[in-house]
Amino acid sequence: MTPRDHGGGLDAAVARYGGARADWLDLSTGINPVPYPVGEIPQQAWSALPDHAAMERLLTAARTFWNVPDAAQIVAAPGASAIIASMPRMRGFDLVYIPGPTYNEHAAAFDMHDWEVLTRPSSHNSAQVFVHPNNPDGRLAEPVVSDRMNWTIIDESFCDTRPEDSLIAHTANPGWMVIKGFGKFWGLAGLRLGLAVGHPDTLRHTETTVVEVGRGRRKRPMTSTFEYPSLSDLLGPWAVSGPALEIGTRALSDIDWAIAARARLAQDAARLDELLTGHGASVVGGTTLFRLYEVDDAAAWQERLARHRIWSRTFPYSSTWLRLGLPAPDRWTQLEAAL
Repeated sequence: MTPRDHGGGLDAAVARYGGARADWLDLSTGINPVPYPVGEIPQQAWSALPDHAAMERLLTAARTFWNVPDAAQIVAAPGASAIIASMPRMRGFDLVYIPGPTYNEHAAAFDMHDWEVLTRPSSHNSAQVFVHPNNPDGRLAEPVVSDRMNWTIIDESFCDTRPEDSLIAHTANPGWMVIKGFGKFWGLAGLRLGLAVGHPDTLRHTETTVVEVGRGRRKRPMTSTFEYPSLSDLLGPWAVSGPALEIGTRALSDIDWAIAARARLAQDAARLDELLTGHGASVVGGTTLFRLYEVDDAAAWQERLARHRIWSRTFPYSSTWLRLGLPAPDRWTQLEAAL
């Protein structure tokens, strides 16, 4: 199986370096440190099974917020990770192109279901996956166009900071699928809410093959059709909790909050760049939710920050890349002091 490598792991850092968990500033993830204010949740959202009307309200708000094409369908899931884990079962195993380095859950999911994962495009692969903008370097996707390519998956978990770059308009056409999540931009990772957007023919895939049967003059074509399970089938009924439906609808309907959040994140990302470059780091890329830096020794930087109760992200494939999320408004002095 493809190894998984993630941010987080704060409990292990606390065990190694000491201190109380509340003392730690976790910058190892790209989660908005000023989350959407969820407010009061009706008791019925907790006590009753999620109803159809609540789901429709969420999907309507999502269609408006992301300007989803009329031809596209939206499926809600208990987190983007649930969608990622289900995707390989929506098709027969084949070759999938996933350019790296990137978020490694995509490769792990396809690998687990016997797909062959390619890091370079091939004339033989039928599927491709891009994180857009990419984690950890923030580059934008450049999907490959080929005759055999029939499935393009775009993970836009970090794209709500720059909606003008979204590729969601392509979901009007078969073969395109966009994944959205609530953990990053809205800062609600614990909500476990994700959405997949795609043409109905993409979210429920049917393959038709034609073979010749018989001999000689009696040969004749025979058509065979196989329908793979849809994403909705794989997720099952009541995939999204009542509180998640309620909060997700509120967040997607609050345009003013989204505009203000984008402006604040951009200012804080610029502040972080200025702080880190002033201490010898160089900016490699990132988004306004996380920044990627080139340093002389990433492990040494992580060690130094950890001794000041700050957890950062390093990568097994680079000894010089250090990724930092944004501090909450009242925690900047802790990072400044550590540096």
